Amino acid sequence: MNSTSPLSFGDAPRSVLVVCTQRIGDVLLTTALVRSIKRQWPQAQIDMLVYQGTEGVLENNPDLRRVISVARRMRWSQRLVEAARLWRRYDLACATIGSSSCRLYAWAAGRKRVGLIEPHRAKRLSRFLLNRTALDEHKRVHTVTSYLALAPLVGITPRAEIVAPGIADEPGKRAAFETRLAPLQGRPFVVLHPYPMYRYKQWRLEGWAAMIAWLRDQGYAVALTGGPAAAEIEYAGSVAAAAGGFVLNLVGQLRLGETAELIRRAKLFIGPDTGATHIAAASGTPTLTLFGPSNPVRWGPWPAGWPAGQEPWPQIGSGRRGNVYVLQGEGACVPCGLEGCDRHRDSESKCLTGLDVSRVIEAAAQLLDLPLPKDARGPVAATWLKVDRG
Repeated sequence: MNSTSPLSFGDAPRSVLVVCTQRIGDVLLTTALVRSIKRQWPQAQIDMLVYQGTEGVLENNPDLRRVISVARRMRWSQRLVEAARLWRRYDLACATIGSSSCRLYAWAAGRKRVGLIEPHRAKRLSRFLLNRTALDEHKRVHTVTSYLALAPLVGITPRAEIVAPGIADEPGKRAAFETRLAPLQGRPFVVLHPYPMYRYKQWRLEGWAAMIAWLRDQGYAVALTGGPAAAEIEYAGSVAAAAGGFVLNLVGQLRLGETAELIRRAKLFIGPDTGATHIAAASGTPTLTLFGPSNPVRWGPWPAGWPAGQEPWPQIGSGRRGNVYVLQGEGACVPCGLEGCDRHRDSESKCLTGLDVSRVIEAAAQLLDLPLPKDARGPVAATWLKVDRG
């Protein structure tokens, strides 16, 4: 029976598996649940199961014993074999995604299981696979809040502390990282992450070039970050070329832990709705994120130190919460929740491509505690009744 009372373990569980078979951003935000478990049960050995290609965001996470990565796409027969290898190895398994594969891994691995389920999905099978369930209220709460809804099911206190990846302590790797950063030595700098995974979350090249010019005028060096995909490297090269002058282009050169360390040292991070922006917010660095069709209620970067149970972002408007500034594109349709104006991932979002550089500069100036530009159009937070600085 799937009771509403918390699961009882007697003594604390010795081993826990947290399953998050989703994208990098989801995996990062799940670390708030992992941190909650570790704080409640410090002796528990916690593992995470994620899709291959997302494990980098867990690099050097102090709360985890190990990370298990599985292929994103495989036949169900293969998925069953993978799940069987985990058979009842853990005292507790947590399914953080309301998908069949996530529930399967949790069911196979845990002697006791909890998980999120979608409100519109049939609950009978979920209640067979899981001992306790919570509804994923994804239309009205942040992703972090959804994941933390599993905490009361096992009687622990939810903590909204996202753990950004860390740089390896190995001397050779750290020395190589410091060498790459040598051109920034002794200079205040800003990190720009211009390329999201999907085009519909993308600003425009000319905007990034204009931001670099303005930042230089304020005395800041600029570093570019991004992943190893050919399109991302090409786009960053175009941004650097359009900006002219010195830009430290590190796109495709850093692991996620190194990217996080670079961001921690920066005076400001500017990026779209992407995993690196969530890393920046979790790192405590002042973070400016450009939002178009995505719903900030669900996906706005969670500010460092923001308490559990308090939703940081409204659906409509721009403004600051703690170390994070969400700058929303303009238009009566924003946020539409669709994948671009043509409703596919490689389409343009006019609310973003039409976002005026002056609005981005104004928000950046506020985060850097600089005087507002003379030609600024007025406080970008005017759409909110209150700008909460945490």
